[in-house]
Amino acid sequence: MSSIFSKLNTILNPKKEEKKGNGLILFKNVKEAISAERILKNYSVKVVAPPQEIREGCDLAVEYDLVEEMGIKRELENNNLKAVKFISLDDTSMEPLSLVKVKEIDGFILVRSGNMKITIDKVGNIVNVSGGGCPDVPYLNLKLKGKNILEIPEEDCPKNLGYTLCAYTLNKAFEKAKTIALEGTK
Repeated sequence: MSSIFSKLNTILNPKKEEKKGNGLILFKNVKEAISAERILKNYSVKVVAPPQEIREGCDLAVEYDLVEEMGIKRELENNNLKAVKFISLDDTSMEPLSLVKVKEIDGFILVRSGNMKITIDKVGNIVNVSGGGCPDVPYLNLKLKGKNILEIPEEDCPKNLGYTLCAYTLNKAFEKAKTIALEGTK
């Protein structure tokens, strides 16, 4: 088994993604952005933080492939979800920010998404869950801390245990940490 850290440099210094041909969908609130991600699961979308200059009411946006825009608009309309604005990233020098950041600290891997953080050791054991001020954070910490991230079943992932924005963003960090731990086992 190779170390998680052998692949960490690639994760910490990824190749810059080409944003040409992508767009952002802005929403009024976080709940709508999260709903859009769920509704658009069959499209090439991901939740990102929009550049500060174009934020309109929500700290989350959905990045998408411009080729899929007509289908995405139709899907959102069919689900009664109205976007504030669709913006082409071709027309702007602004780039959305990734919600998930990875950092190595003293031999541990800290994965941050929004205000939530999850820390794993070199074999994938969860040593800490922190951040956020949501009421379900202590419960999420209790359910996850001390377990190996590779052995946690889908029904015990943060998105299925919690019900707040903190649980949503912790799930993003959890998924990234799990990917890193999986890469370390190859």
